[in-house]
Amino acid sequence: MNELNEELIKKISKIKNEPKWMLDFRLNSLKTFFELDNPNFGPKIELDFSKINYYKKVSDTSDNWDNVNSDIKNTFKELGVIEAEEKYLCGVSNQYESEVIYHKNKFDDENIIFMSTDEALKKHPELFKEYFNNLVKYNENKYTALNGALWSGGTFIYIPPHTKLDRPLQSYFRINSVSLGQFERTIIIVDEGAELSYIEGCTAPTYSENSLHAGVVEIYVKKNAKCKYSTIQNWSTDVYNLVTKRAIVEDNGLMEWVDGNLGSKVTMKYPSCILKGNNACGNSISIAYAKKGQILDAGAKMIHIGKNTKSNIVSKSIAESGGIANYRGTTKILESANNSNASIKCDTIILDDFSFSDTIPKNIVLNSDSNLEHEASVSKISKEKLLYLQEKGIDEETAKQMIIMGFINDFKNELPMEYAVELNRLLNGTVACKI
Repeated sequence: MNELNEELIKKISKIKNEPKWMLDFRLNSLKTFFELDNPNFGPKIELDFSKINYYKKVSDTSDNWDNVNSDIKNTFKELGVIEAEEKYLCGVSNQYESEVIYHKNKFDDENIIFMSTDEALKKHPELFKEYFNNLVKYNENKYTALNGALWSGGTFIYIPPHTKLDRPLQSYFRINSVSLGQFERTIIIVDEGAELSYIEGCTAPTYSENSLHAGVVEIYVKKNAKCKYSTIQNWSTDVYNLVTKRAIVEDNGLMEWVDGNLGSKVTMKYPSCILKGNNACGNSISIAYAKKGQILDAGAKMIHIGKNTKSNIVSKSIAESGGIANYRGTTKILESANNSNASIKCDTIILDDFSFSDTIPKNIVLNSDSNLEHEASVSKISKEKLLYLQEKGIDEETAKQMIIMGFINDFKNELPMEYAVELNRLLNGTVACKI
């Protein structure tokens, strides 16, 4: 399915047996995609849209791992995903190419909704329509429009009032084909007084042709609720990772983004919090590790609307072998957000003379009784630290790896403990050093 036109959209919608309003939404999104240009900031996007495979379904969804295609099972097992799912998680959803191929809930509460977004459209149409395209509009940029036209898979979660899961829910996304476009849509509603920890992992093998991942995430954190969204993406260096993630937080709510970017050719990703309610809080802690052939343009956005709101952004960037790791973010405290506080801290380590990093903040305070602090640092690995470790009998490469792991310690500490296995596996491939 390579030619992007109305006939393709109609075919996908028919395969999914969608209502007419969704087909109309898709067609309107497609029209908008063709009308919009690429973003006028950040890395240059050089995609040949005629070469993208926009939809690929390999099997129906199963809740029995034994029924999943053996090749797909082997792929996920090699990634270490299944072992982590069995041990640490309260529910799992694995997407392969364009559709969820395995989904299993491990909780007894029938009021909790955790399913693919496609299934939610069929089983909970009113709830779905209330929150779909509400927080991230299809016409915000070229790639939200493309997602609107082609969205497939993703996760829909509803946590009822005052419900707290004892373990996280996880979704894992795999692109396995050359030149594939993956367009999952995730919607999460954490109702009043409820709490959720959600984990997202992403990988792809390396090909010579570019692939595209253009996801959209909408999160609703209600009064006194808490949501923690942890992402570890290790896309291959032929993937353009262009995603829009946003949360809106009501009175006394807390939204936490924990965002790890260890792969992709180009990443443009800025998880956002709209702190609408009084005393709402938003936190973002992230790492971006750019190596040869990678441009990681990542950061966070915090918009303060309610009174006494708080936000905290911690960004850790590492660049080596010619990689580019940039922080780009916005923090805005509106006139209505009296007595609010915002903190931004950006730290970068550059490991050679060929790599680059920039900090590109936009900080705006529109009232006189709020505070905003911004701190940024760029450094190279200290020769003194290397020498000290080498004097202890540690070789130079291992010493360098130890310093890097210490540099991202704040990020590791914020990850759910249950996900340390996955992070360890990914970092072993990137840094060759265990947690």
